[in-house]
Amino acid sequence: MTTKVGYVIIIQYDFIGGVSWTLDNNLNLIGKQKRFLRALGTGLDPIIQIGKGGISGNLVVQIDEALEARELIKVRVLNNCSEEPKKLAKLLAEETNSVLVQVVGRNLLLYRPSGKKNIIELP
Repeated sequence: MTTKVGYVIIIQYDFIGGVSWTLDNNLNLIGKQKRFLRALGTGLDPIIQIGKGGISGNLVVQIDEALEARELIKVRVLNNCSEEPKKLAKLLAEETNSVLVQVVGRNLLLYRPSGKKNIIELP
């Protein structure tokens, strides 16, 4: 079984702001693949922590770079963060064009295949 990972570039033209583009991935994981990623995620330590500052531009850049380097990362939402972890997880997945694999308590598991080389081979 092969997994299709497609990327679509969305270009928008605004007369006031000019041209902007976003990268949208069409990554849909089946249950078997999510189970596989959850199993890999159990041994990971959170490499990024979200505190009372919430989500900022620098945080999104750090998560984006970590996903490019590792493909699967665990993010921890600290107790002093005012946002709910599930809302933050959905927002981070959208901002980084990744897939939200799992939310357990205050830990999030995000996955995005690397553009340079595939580290994780999905079943």
